[in-house]
Amino acid sequence: MTDLKSRWLALYVLCLGDLMIVLDQSIVNVALPSIQEDLGFSQSALAWVVNAYLLTFGGFLLLSGRLGDLLGNRRVFLGGVTFFTIASVACGLAPTSEFLVVGRAVQGLGGAAVSAVALALIMGLFSDPGERAKAMGVFGFVMSGGGAVGVLLGGVLTGLFSWHWIFLVNVPIGIAVWLAARRALPADAAIEQRGRIDVLGAVLVTGALMLSVYGIVSSTWWLLGASAALVLAFVLWESRTAEPLVPLRLFRLRNLVVAQGVGILWAAAMFAWFFLAALYLQQVLGYGALEVGLAFLPTSVVMAYCSLQVSDRLVMRFGIRPPLVVGLGLAAASLALFSRAPVDGNFWVDVLPSMLLLGVGAGIAFNPVLLAAMGDVEPHEAGLASGVVNTSFMMGGALGLAVLVSLSTWRTDALAESGSSALEALNGGFQLAFAAGAVAALLAAVAGGVLLRPKPLAAPEPVADEESCAA
Repeated sequence: MTDLKSRWLALYVLCLGDLMIVLDQSIVNVALPSIQEDLGFSQSALAWVVNAYLLTFGGFLLLSGRLGDLLGNRRVFLGGVTFFTIASVACGLAPTSEFLVVGRAVQGLGGAAVSAVALALIMGLFSDPGERAKAMGVFGFVMSGGGAVGVLLGGVLTGLFSWHWIFLVNVPIGIAVWLAARRALPADAAIEQRGRIDVLGAVLVTGALMLSVYGIVSSTWWLLGASAALVLAFVLWESRTAEPLVPLRLFRLRNLVVAQGVGILWAAAMFAWFFLAALYLQQVLGYGALEVGLAFLPTSVVMAYCSLQVSDRLVMRFGIRPPLVVGLGLAAASLALFSRAPVDGNFWVDVLPSMLLLGVGAGIAFNPVLLAAMGDVEPHEAGLASGVVNTSFMMGGALGLAVLVSLSTWRTDALAESGSSALEALNGGFQLAFAAGAVAALLAAVAGGVLLRPKPLAAPEPVADEESCAA
């Protein structure tokens, strides 16, 4: 019983640490106008408050996952929390725009370390299929619901206090997570052969990921070509070196590869939904920062309930594929509903139904995606596989956001040139982007349903003490 309690305590510590990281991917969206006014950002430079974080976060996930396997996942997790917390202080007290952007880049480094190993640590803590499904439901809410919680918290903190607090709130949380992790997380197992870090492989893949994120967010296509060239060089090097950063045999694991594809498509839809929905509420319906945050509350509540109370039960009863397909299908329906939201939209009719559907869909689907991705991986490579999975979600989110925002801008410009009012043109752009996001989520559902071949999950033997502790 004590062992079970300690494992669940460790899970909550890991989830709180990862939630802090996930929040920072969306918490700044609502606060950007206030940040721009206070620090004098130009309109083009303002995007770097988001992009600097995405750039280093996406670029260092794989290296962080490999470091977890070589140095110990607990050690890398604690180091990442430390980096992130210190950088949060710098961001919250930033006196200039340049200082804030640098602080956000350092936050991305810490965030990559935490996210890359958290999933591996959870897989190591829970080996029983039933416990693992329940634990993944908790972690799934953090990963999928963190975006909605971030918009909610960003709106509340900015509306009631100031934008500085969207960063400073991380400081007490980070300190608490670091102290709790030292006590709750199991010590790293002794690694008989630590091996060497594949320095050239790390440089090639990190450079490729950073160039691709930069190329996506800045719409600089030649950088995407350079990134592709580095990826090719990386694959060639990994196939020849004795101790590769990413053993290419990982990509012979069917479920890992399919889950990556599903994750890319879904993250593309989800990142864009959080970003564009906040803009629709602010720029079309005229909501303030606090109102935008509160508008995301239903999504957060429903997503939490479905992740924590429903998803694991569905997985244990029906397996991985059915809840994944249904959840992603509901997410696609949510985006399709938002694609018809009018200029004079009403919250109860045009916004709330979509938010509730997304909460249910994302809450159900994220758990089986993670289980499918990690189910075939050997324990000694769990950190690397965790980094691979997180990289897929991150790159999908960055790519989806860039593509759908570009579609939205193109449609808005076209409508404005044809004589539509500024507000109608803006809303028309949002509608097209939401429709494209719905297609991405639907493709993810189809890919998961057709291509995944997950191992069957055996239900655990009922043990009264364990059930009471888990509850």
